[in-house]
Amino acid sequence: MEHLSLDMNGSYTVREVFEILVRTASRVDSIEHTVQSLAGAPSSNSVRYHLEKLDDMQALEAQVNAALHSRIPPKIRKGRHRMAIDLHLIPYYGVPTEAEAPYVYRSEAKAGTTRFFAYATIYVICRNKRVTLGIHAVPCHETLVATVTYLLARLSPLRVRVKRL
Repeated sequence: MEHLSLDMNGSYTVREVFEILVRTASRVDSIEHTVQSLAGAPSSNSVRYHLEKLDDMQALEAQVNAALHSRIPPKIRKGRHRMAIDLHLIPYYGVPTEAEAPYVYRSEAKAGTTRFFAYATIYVICRNKRVTLGIHAVPCHETLVATVTYLLARLSPLRVRVKRL
């Protein structure tokens, strides 16, 4: 959390908002339902208000990757590992804002749309567990080869070696 910056005002802390987001993501739930199930949590509108401040995608990506890198278990830096890269497509409906437009990715129709927010993750598979090493918001103009190259290039400072991709 020390790697993520979010300007907060009011009675809630960055930690509380972050914990709501982690709980929401880990349960594949909505922010609305998560805050309703927690006593003393900020309103869903308050959480979304603070999330809307995160409008610099490159800075956010760098912060999330720094947080992931700070939590890499030491055993991952030893030996070679099987790795995988996944492309995740989140359906996008509506008209993108100027800040969103570069990240609205087109693909074959799914869930009633051909437009998506796309992000790619690279992770190590160690003892049948997945350890995410990096995430990348995929711009609409970027090829899959460029995305894979980008993620693999981010491995060298981490001193993590690939056994098989």
